Amino acid sequence: MFVAVEMVDTVRIPPWNFQRQLNDAIIEELNKKLANKVVYNVGLCICLYDITKLEDSYIFPGDGASHTKVHFRYVVFHPFLDEILVGKIKYCSQEGVYVTVGFFDDILIPPESLQQPAKFDEAEQVWVWEYETDEGAHDLYMDQGEEIRFRVTDEVFLDTSPTGPTAATVDAPQPGQSTAPPAEDSGQKKEAPYTLIGTISEPGLGLLSWWNS
Repeated sequence: MFVAVEMVDTVRIPPWNFQRQLNDAIIEELNKKLANKVVYNVGLCICLYDITKLEDSYIFPGDGASHTKVHFRYVVFHPFLDEILVGKIKYCSQEGVYVTVGFFDDILIPPESLQQPAKFDEAEQVWVWEYETDEGAHDLYMDQGEEIRFRVTDEVFLDTSPTGPTAATVDAPQPGQSTAPPAEDSGQKKEAPYTLIGTISEPGLGLLSWWNS
């Protein structure tokens, strides 16, 4: 679930931090830059693990700060495929069941990966597993906050870096023309930079609360 990833970055230390130990200042700057951020194709950065190498520091003309190339290892949340994790149901929608592990919420279990047969209850806004027994079918609800165990089957990284205007938007607005984006654009759903796709595990590794009830 957690891995130590080797990284290299040039860290800028402002002049007012020169009185501090270089390592301490670098640790603070790296955590400010990376902690709780998603690095594309790497994962969710948690905290600095250690610094493996410091190269020479330089001060460039016009900038009083020092610039140091740093080799380091960072703790990253990046589960491997088929890894089994335990989380809690955040909410349900027609798209599936959204799960949180506390510090990471972008986990989706799509309808086809739920225990079958399953149906979506529009009134309750929850997915329901129609569990078959000798006494007939029982509806087991996937309520918010319930603990589940799931297997990671895929991951999706989305590059959310800012992009320049397209050719269609480069032209200057005409006099009296609004510069605000269209209503449908301003209301667009924000895409997550890193999403895990999962499946409910086989019986015995499924919804813990169901098997314990």
